[in-house]
Formats: sequence, C-alpha cells, structure tokens
Amino acid sequence: MKLKKLLTNTVVAAGIAIGIQSGAAFAAPPSYVTIGTGGQTGVYYVVGQSICRLVNRGNKDHGIKCTAPSTGGSIANLNAIRAGNQDMGVAQSDWQYHAYHGTSKFADQGPNTELRAVFSVHPEPFTVIARADSGIKSFDDLKGKRVNIGNPGSGQRGTMEVVMERKGWTMDDFKLASELKASEQSQALCDNKVDAIIYAVGHPNGSIKEATTSCDAVLVPVTGPEITKLIDDNAFYAEAIIPGGMYNGNDADTTTFGVGATFVSSTKADPEVIYQVVKAVFDNFDRFKRLHPAFANLDPAKMIKNGLSAPLHEGAVRYYKERGWM
Repeated sequence: MKLKKLLTNTVVAAGIAIGIQSGAAFAAPPSYVTIGTGGQTGVYYVVGQSICRLVNRGNKDHGIKCTAPSTGGSIANLNAIRAGNQDMGVAQSDWQYHAYHGTSKFADQGPNTELRAVFSVHPEPFTVIARADSGIKSFDDLKGKRVNIGNPGSGQRGTMEVVMERKGWTMDDFKLASELKASEQSQALCDNKVDAIIYAVGHPNGSIKEATTSCDAVLVPVTGPEITKLIDDNAFYAEAIIPGGMYNGNDADTTTFGVGATFVSSTKADPEVIYQVVKAVFDNFDRFKRLHPAFANLDPAKMIKNGLSAPLHEGAVRYYKERGWM
C-alpha cells in the first residue's frame, strides 16, 4: 500500500510539473513543417526560406518550427504534398491547376481534391537564355541546338514539354536535350556545354545574372501563333515582359509568356498551422517584400486570388477574413 501511494504521488507530482512547464511555453507540442521549394539558385528556394524565416521568428509564440529544403520544383512538390511527405510547397500556377483537376502530367493520378491554395507569390515568365555566339534569336531557332530542357519534376521542364507539344517537336529535334537542374545550367551555358537554357522564374534571377555577366548570354523572345493560342486556351498563362536593362547586355524588353508562383498545401495540414504561417507572412509583409527583388511589387489583394485554382485552405481563409480581405 505504501509503495502504491508513493507511486501515485510521484505520478501526480510529475504531471503537475509537466503541466506547469508546458503551460509556460506552449499549449501543445512543437509542430514541425516542411516547405518544398526548388533549386538553391532559384526564387522558389528564396520563397520557402523567407517564409520559414518569418515563421521561426515567432516560434516562442506558436511553437511551429519550419524548414524549406531544396527540391525538384513544382511537380515534385505537388506530388510530395499529395503523398503526405511535405506539408506545403511552391508550385507554378499551371501545375497547381493540373494537379487539382487531374489533367496533363497528373492525368494518371486523377484529381487531387485535397490540394489547397494558400496564396500566390511573384510572376514567372518562361525564359530562354542563349549563348551570344549560338545564332539563337527566336524560340524556333532552338531546333537543332543543344538545349537544357530542365530536370524531370521541375515546372520549367513541364512547361517546356507543353510548348514542344504545341510546336509538334520531340526530343529528337534538338542536337542535345540535357536535363540539368536549374542550379547547374548557367555554368553549363558558360562552359559551352549547351547553347541555350530554359527557366520559368521570377526576375531578377541570380542564375541568369551569372550567365549574362560571365558569358554575355542573351534573352530570347518566346512568341508566335502557337504561343498566342496557348495563352488564349489557358487562363493560367499570360503574356509576360522581362524589362530591358535588368540583365547585362539585354537592354530591350523581352516578350514571352508566363505563369505565377503559388504557395500550396492540402487538407491534411492543420488549419492552425496554416493560419500561423500565413499570419507570419502578412503580419511582417514589408519585411517579406525586402527578402527578394521579385517580391517588391506584391499586393495582398492579388495574392489571395490570382493564379489560384484549388480552393483556399481554411486556415488561410480564417486569417484573410480577420484582415477584412474576404
């Protein structure tokens, strides 16, 4: 009996101690969240890192710890979120659409009705960069050249394949179709291993700055009847202009088309966690906009609706309603 009483008192005392300790810190254990990004030289990586930086600043208040590792990009992130291997991720607006509706590269998987939008970020022009000595002046000039079409799973690879399909091209139309990651392609261009590289990215971009500064690379317009029809047929595409003077030696505007970067999650994600992530970004919005030049002109009113095909996550909706934005 004495032993039983002693154990009981010990358990009760321990429980009180734990309760006091946890009450002083958090009401619940820490939540660990992972944000899928892209290559380390791209803006997706900066998006994820920036969001995590703001979330982790408030860790003592909400108990959430955030990491944003480099990943394969849009399609890889959407697949990982569907599989439950990532909580959130950055994805092109077109691939968000296809993942939610089960079209294009997601046709075999079917619609992901659990996919949820959180907010959109920056515009992403489909960008072609060529060596100055390659003779490439237009997108059609890529035929017969050495072109990095992007790594499988990346948004630019997927978009490149969409454009190729519209053009009636196959991989055989290139002298070489390499599959380098975004972080590797500028060096390959300057080392004369490829004639041109493809990037769907926010501007200005460090990798493109490297190519235009180190080896006088040039931006190539992406226009023509097939591109016009592609834009007309898909609401998530729009004509895009890369301003002249942004990159060394590229003084004129470059016309192309583009998508938008979006931040997504799923119904599996805790609404409170999503609420706190969104709150961390928009309560510190001026700080967020300073973390990359591509964020400078972001507007919350547009971020909560533009380029979002999947329904908004309920945690995000809660915050937007609190701010009077919905």
